[in-house]
This record gives sequence, C-alpha cells and structure tokens, in this order.
Amino acid sequence: MRIPIAPEGWPFIAAFALLAIVMGAALRPWAAILPVFLMLFMIFFFRDPERATPGNEGAFISPADGKIIVVKNVYEGTHLKADAIMISIFMSPFNVHVNRAPMDGVVREVVHNKGSFLAAYRDEASIANEHINMVLEGPQGRILVRQVAGFLARRAVCRVKPGDSLRRGERYGVIKFSSRLDVYLPKDAKVNVELNDVVKAGETILGFMR
Repeated sequence: MRIPIAPEGWPFIAAFALLAIVMGAALRPWAAILPVFLMLFMIFFFRDPERATPGNEGAFISPADGKIIVVKNVYEGTHLKADAIMISIFMSPFNVHVNRAPMDGVVREVVHNKGSFLAAYRDEASIANEHINMVLEGPQGRILVRQVAGFLARRAVCRVKPGDSLRRGERYGVIKFSSRLDVYLPKDAKVNVELNDVVKAGETILGFMR
C-alpha cells in the first residue's frame, strides 16, 4: 500500500536510507538498525493522508491535527487589527504535520517572523517563537493562521504566497516536528470545539459563522 508523503519529508527519508546503506556496508548489518528506524519514523512523521473535508456552509475547518490548548477572545492588532477568537492547536511528533486551509479564500499576506524555539504549548510561544502568519480572506471574512515552530520544530513551510487562492481543506504547508498552529476566527464565529478536544486537519469543524 502506497503511503502519501509530504514533499518536505523526502530529504530526511533519503538521508537516513543512505546512512543505513553506508553503515551496513562499512560496518556490520546491525549498524544499520538505528538509521533504518529513523527512516521509518520520518515516513511516519511526514505521512500525508487524504481527508474528507465537510461541505457545511460557513464552517471553519481545523488546519492542523492535534489537541486544542487555547480558546479565547483576543484583539489581533498586527494583521487583522480586529477582535477575534483565538484557537490554538498543539501538534505532538505523532500527529500529521501537514497544514490545511480552514476556509475558501485568497491569501492576502504571508509574513515570516524569526524568533525563539520555546516549547510550543507555552502561551508566549505563539509570538516569541519563529512563526509564519498567513491572512486568508473569503466569504466568511478575514482570518489569520499562524504556523508556530516549537522546541523540536525548527522550520515551518508555507507553500503559498499573496494572491494565491485556497479551497477549504487544501494543503498549504507543513511544520517539521512538534509545534502548534494558531487560528484567529472572526469575533462573530460560533466556536465548535473546547479545550483538550482532539482535532484533525481538513475534517474537524472548529466553528461556524453565525
């Protein structure tokens, strides 16, 4: 059975496969066990399964797999410059790390901010850590999606640029290793999740426009 892999994972998979071959040939076969294990973990980590995105009108879909760690009302003063509902999703190394668009829309901004690499579940990590902000505008309004690097995650990848169009549930990026993703929904949205809920990218409904 073919396992779909995110393109960003192939360099890691190839590197550990090559290392396994070299160590197995240069030393003894058992020397290849660790790199083979790491290669298999990279295949697991960068898996990119198909998802069935709900067609519910006005729904905002989760952009990431993981656990809900924040749901609160905030003022987002940098990109949206408006009151919003912030929902944060923590991704462990065992979650799928491919990110998907929460709604149909046009990408208005993509801004990469350098920063620290604190544990992703900490509140201050949302701003202090290296992150990529994407503003998406569509029939449901303007939302902000923030890919946040974590203690292990040292790089986020956003595959889109301003002017690109995204469909709800469409893949648009990936974060390597444990990390978090913040979504800022319009203040009038009706939230459909609670703290500690487990969500799936492209499938779980985070909320609806009222």
